[in-house]
Amino acid sequence: MTTRISFAAAPPAAACRDREQFRFDYTDSDGARSYRIVEPYRLVHARSHWYLLAWDTGRRDWRTFRADRIQPRSPNGPRFAVRDPHDDGGAARVLKGLDSATWRCQARVTVHAPADLIIEQLPSAITVEPLDEHTCVVSVGSDTPQMLAAYLGMLDADFEVSEPPELVEHIRTLAGRYKRAIAKAPSLSAG
Repeated sequence: MTTRISFAAAPPAAACRDREQFRFDYTDSDGARSYRIVEPYRLVHARSHWYLLAWDTGRRDWRTFRADRIQPRSPNGPRFAVRDPHDDGGAARVLKGLDSATWRCQARVTVHAPADLIIEQLPSAITVEPLDEHTCVVSVGSDTPQMLAAYLGMLDADFEVSEPPELVEHIRTLAGRYKRAIAKAPSLSAG
């Protein structure tokens, strides 16, 4: 499936292609505006939006900008030498930055399984921290508590969630629903 570049992503895409400094006004998720000069590295499409990964010359660090929040200024700046973004991949870097910034429902979940086993089941952008050889903590998020509960249910391990309250409540609702769904079903051990 091909993802088309939106109108908002076209100016950053041209700056990436031409390796020219890109100047723009940026409005962040809180509505704060700032002027930026960046060395654009790559555009990535994730979670229904285009994101620009770029070296911010003013902050002297890699930053991620949502393309539809960029208001380009003309002309672009001078050409620049390409930097190495510690190449864990532009998409992975963008997704790691997005985890904490865009999910409406976020949780830290204790999973009763080794970190290595859980890492194999999850996208690389999700943070998994080992607690000991049998337990880890996973930092996850989703747009809704319902979706996050569904994703957690697909883990092949027991887990504990204590917050956010709306996620805890939805997992309680699902637990009751699943229990009722099998109330009259015969057990495999009964035969």
